[in-house]
Amino acid sequence: MSMAHIAVVIPCFRVADQVLPLIAGIGPEVGWIYVVDDACPERSGERVRAQCTDPRVEVIAHSENQGVGGAVVSGYRAALRSPAQVIVKLDGDGQMNPALIARLAAPILAGRADYSKGNRFHRVADVSAMPPVRLVGNVVLSFLTKMSSGYWQLFDPTNGFTAIHREVLAEVPLEALARRYFFESDLLYQLNQLRAVVSEMPMTAVYDGAPSSLRPLRVIAPFARGHLRNFARRIVYSYFLRGFSPASIELLLAPPLLLFGVSFGLWHWSQSVQTGATASAGTVMLATLPILLGTQLLLSWLNFDVAAEPKTPIHPGLGGESASSSQSPT
Repeated sequence: MSMAHIAVVIPCFRVADQVLPLIAGIGPEVGWIYVVDDACPERSGERVRAQCTDPRVEVIAHSENQGVGGAVVSGYRAALRSPAQVIVKLDGDGQMNPALIARLAAPILAGRADYSKGNRFHRVADVSAMPPVRLVGNVVLSFLTKMSSGYWQLFDPTNGFTAIHREVLAEVPLEALARRYFFESDLLYQLNQLRAVVSEMPMTAVYDGAPSSLRPLRVIAPFARGHLRNFARRIVYSYFLRGFSPASIELLLAPPLLLFGVSFGLWHWSQSVQTGATASAGTVMLATLPILLGTQLLLSWLNFDVAAEPKTPIHPGLGGESASSSQSPT
């Protein structure tokens, strides 16, 4: 693997003690390292400039904190000006092993994927080592991410160890991405709209260093709003604007059938409780049948949606104008 293939972006905020050992662990398969000081109160960027002699390193400093998403976007834009074919995002807190960079980038360089991310839940031993609060929070966030992005086979949505092909990144509207912790989930939504193939790499996270500033249980509510927004956008665009299929009809019919069946049944149940009269068989059937039919239609749509996950990488077919335009700042 040539050094000219991979660039690494490291967002930094309160990681001054971890970032230098992290950089030292990055192997020769990486040709460019972009350290983004996101207005870090510990002056991570200044420490890197003063103490790091690695010629691959370039420090980008923000005058105001933009969040992890904003820091990564700045690093992405800088990396797109390099010849790197794959751009890896590596958190500066030391919880990701830089020795895995080549492995993370391998499916992209081999043409099997457009985007690759780490998965801390693949092995049972790794899950048992995860703090319970993180585990529960990530399970909830994972389901929300599946729903909003359309990547139903993925897990560990808050994992920031990612790699993306430069031509695919050049197609992503970077200015539209979330600037805080919702960044990774928002990027998955954008990748699904591009029909990009996403793969996962089993990995073990390290929790004995500096604690992560992400608290899954605290971000579930704001993440839920973002996921519901992206889910609605994905449904409208994928099933009614970009294409129309029997699954679109199922999605149109299922909600009103379920709503009618549940509402009708609850109303007659309350009437029976108040009057003591038993509902007739016809009334029960009129409430039950729409619920059963709506559930079947919803499950059928879900099966279609899971099967529709992208399977053919898009970056070999981009090339041309996209590849040349990606040499300039996005």
